[in-house]
Order: sequence, then C-alpha cells, then structure tokens
Amino acid sequence: MENSIKASRRNFLRGAGVALTLPWLESLPAFAQGNKPPLRFAHIYFSNGVEPSHWWAKGAGAAMEFGQGAQPLASIREDIVFTRGLYHAKAFVSTSPHLGRMNLLSGAQVSMDPKEIRVGTSFDQVLAQRIGNRTAVPSLVLGIEPNELRLEDGLSMIYGSNVSWVTPTKPATKEIYPARVFDQLFGDGKGRQLDRSILDAVLSEATTLQTKVTASDRRKLDEYMESIRDIEKRLDRAAKDERLEGWRPSVTKPTMARPGEPLPQNVPEHIRLMLDLIVLALQMDKTRVVTLMLNNDLSQMNFRFIEGVRGALHLDLTHNGRAPELEAMYLKTNQFHAQQFTYLVEKMKAIDEGGTTLLNNSLLMFASSLFDGDSHGADQLPIVLAGKAGGALKTGRILDYLEKGNDNRKACSLFLSLMDLMGVPLERFGDADSRLTGLV
Repeated sequence: MENSIKASRRNFLRGAGVALTLPWLESLPAFAQGNKPPLRFAHIYFSNGVEPSHWWAKGAGAAMEFGQGAQPLASIREDIVFTRGLYHAKAFVSTSPHLGRMNLLSGAQVSMDPKEIRVGTSFDQVLAQRIGNRTAVPSLVLGIEPNELRLEDGLSMIYGSNVSWVTPTKPATKEIYPARVFDQLFGDGKGRQLDRSILDAVLSEATTLQTKVTASDRRKLDEYMESIRDIEKRLDRAAKDERLEGWRPSVTKPTMARPGEPLPQNVPEHIRLMLDLIVLALQMDKTRVVTLMLNNDLSQMNFRFIEGVRGALHLDLTHNGRAPELEAMYLKTNQFHAQQFTYLVEKMKAIDEGGTTLLNNSLLMFASSLFDGDSHGADQLPIVLAGKAGGALKTGRILDYLEKGNDNRKACSLFLSLMDLMGVPLERFGDADSRLTGLV
C-alpha cells in the first residue's frame, strides 16, 4: 500500500503540467533516489609515457608511498586506485612504435595503411553516445596542442593528435581554445546563440549536394550532416532544462570569467584554464563525459616553464638515452603531468554535493599510451583512477595485474568495468568480454 501511494504521488507531480523540484526527503526512499547526483567521467591523457624506474606505488590508504615520478599523487593517495600491468595487445601490431600505440581508449589496431584512417571507437565516446543526451554537451573533448597534419612513420599524425574517436574513422572534434570551450558550455556572455536558420540553410544545401557527389564523398557528407544535427540537438537541450525532479546542480551560472579570445601561450596557465572549465562543466552538469589531452603524441611541447628543464618533450626529453641530466628533466615532466591530475582531483573533492562531493560522484582516469617512453614500451600502461563512482568504487588501493597473465590484464576489461559503473553495460569492448577482476 505504501509503495502504491508513493508511485501515485510521483505520477501526480509529473502529470500536473508543472515540474517541481523536490527537497531531499529521507523518509521517502523513492524520492530520495531522484536526488542522487549523476555520475561523471573524465579522462586526462598525457603523452610519451613515464620514466619507468620512478613510476610505482606501494602500500595502501594513508600509508601509500610513491616513486618520484608519481610523487605528486601523494596528497590524493586515499582518493585513487593505482594500477599496474594493464595493456593493449593490439598496440604491438602496427609497424609504427609511436602512432601504433595511439589506441589507448579503444584497444583497437591502428591502421597501417597510409590511405586509411582507422582505429576503434573510444570508450568515452561510447559513453557519450549512450548517456550524452542527458546534458547540453554530450561530450567535451579538449586539448592543449592543435591537430597535426604531417606524417610520422608513414602514418597520419591525426592519430597522435587525438585520443577520442566517435567512430573508427572519425576523431572527436578537439577544442584547444578556452574561450570557445566556455562559449560551448555557457554561451559567450552576450546572449548570442547560433542561429538555427543558418543550420537549416546548411542542411538544405548539403542535401542538394548529396545528389551531385560520388558515393565515397556522400559518406563524408553524411558524417558532416550528422555533426550538424548533433549541434541542433545540443541547442535544443541547452534551451530547456528537462529535470523534472530531484537533484539539481549546486550552481546555475558560471563561477569563472570567460577566458580571453587568444590561445594562451603559457602552457601551465592554458592547462589550468581547461581543468577549471572541466570542473565547472561537471559541477553544472553541462556534460558528463570529458577527455583532455595535456599534449599530443610525439609532442614537441617545450617544458622550459619548469625550472631546470629545457628542450622538447619528445625528441629531447623522452628519448634521453638514460643520460642522467636528461633523465632528470624527463622525470620532472612526469611530475608536472601528475600535478595537473592532482589539481583536478583536489578541486573536485572540494565541491560539496549535498553531503558528498563532486569527486565522489565521478570516475576520473589519468593515463598515457606508453609506459617506458624512451623505448616506446607499452607492455603495461600507467593508469590511475580517482573518485568513488557514487560509492561503488573503493579507493586508496593498488591493483597489480602484471603477473596475472595476459588474458587477465586487458585494459579493455577495465573499460568494460568503468562503463558498468557509468550505467552503460556492454557484452564486449575491444579485445575483452570480461570485467577486470578486483576493481569492484
């Protein structure tokens, strides 16, 4: 009888022609369930791997200790899961020791045909396709360095410039300008919105063009039109907040000023702007899926902004030949990357969401497509998780799979488990059809 009363009351509230925000009612579990914050996912990618002798952790909880490369994670040790031994078998199929490893979020083989761009759909985009319709921006894909169009090892650097793939042949559009990210999330502050009539005109012209191009070009045009329709859908979602009841974001307006138009020339400032925008986007529930590339693969980012470091990340620092001076500089770049992830975790941990935190209601992943950057080694991947996934994930742990056998250390098994936690269960992803043991 009690359950039927709750159900009828809920139906009445929805059917009355108005949507009322309900308070947190502990005595009514059915209502309280609707007040739970949503889960969010964010991946922070760093290129060129780590200095392997300095990337380790031991112990648990408050007693966890780290090697020098991972030492910046010490302040968040109780909020993370430090993994060891996960890998992608398909990373070794390509003839390119660089771009052949750029399958981090899919585990698929990178095409060795210079005429064909192909790698698997990344699992962040699988999430976006399944849950992205719940927010104004289905997926936020960000970077610090622009896409490169040159060739490397005979392959397109589009692989090295993108870690997030909407389809096996189409990378997600990566935004590197903080001002444009702000506008995508919140508008430009002047009330200007993309004119829907422009979209209608573009779609009309594209439809006419379809009859005049080859079958191959028609497929490309279809992808373009699909992108335009995605913009239309995003505008529709942004125009109305369809929350009928329950949880609402703790802030409804941006708490940071719109960044300036120019691309920041100071790398640390650029990264912090992007991280701040990520936190705000997740806090305001503008998106629930985010990917940020701190640098491209084969990055020539100059780390002279770190005291005592000189030279470009890839050629000068990563390939250091174990020369002590260069090795020490490379180690500092590893620490810098870990510091950025720590900053994100600590900032999200400080945001209250009704007795819990933004971090606790999120899943974060910090990873690179290589382990030993100097030798292009990908026999294991540096992957660190953070956040409790709404209480489903226990943190303050180290999970070591290195000696568990190749079938039990697939990174795609981890991705299946993470997608489960996000409410997107799949039977198979990449080369895995089983979940990662010991994670949950």
